[in-house]
Amino acid sequence: MTDTNPTLDGVAEDLADLTATVAGFASQLEHNTQTIDRVSAVVTKLGPGQEQDGKGGKKETPQTPPFILLLTGEKCATELAALDGWVRNLLVPTYLGEVSSSATWCARWWEHPAAVARLHAAWLAWQELTDPETCGRTGPAVWHRDHLDPMLNQLRAPDGPFAGCMTNPDRSQHTLLPIPPVDPLPAGTAF
Repeated sequence: MTDTNPTLDGVAEDLADLTATVAGFASQLEHNTQTIDRVSAVVTKLGPGQEQDGKGGKKETPQTPPFILLLTGEKCATELAALDGWVRNLLVPTYLGEVSSSATWCARWWEHPAAVARLHAAWLAWQELTDPETCGRTGPAVWHRDHLDPMLNQLRAPDGPFAGCMTNPDRSQHTLLPIPPVDPLPAGTAF
């Protein structure tokens, strides 16, 4: 006949293992709680947008620029004006060759949200990758390869944002391809 009752030695051993496991979890929880409390105290002390400078003091963390299509009002106008200076003074004279039906450009590029978004992203990357403090010696090459060339290929493609525009940027006529109706943008949106 088989004994179906567990031995007290086996139950006591299982109970001791479970007790040790629970004690380990409790210890880890206490450690994690203390760590979170310390980090929270530092973050509260520093405030948003700041971090320690390694010497116990505060330093400002750089704020990343917002996506230009999300800006409104004065912020959008300021960012667009700065972008316009870069497009007019650097991009167009340096990188845009002959305008043709296979390599379009629109003199009123700011009227095309897809173009504005791509140009803004390329400009932000240009600022970072041409600054010797942030890019090193290869920054400009990286900017050309990873940002400028893909952006221009997309903008100037036969089916890109300027596809419906006249190919001569000096002409006053500007036409856009019709687009399907979409929900209106929120009030105050520049695009």
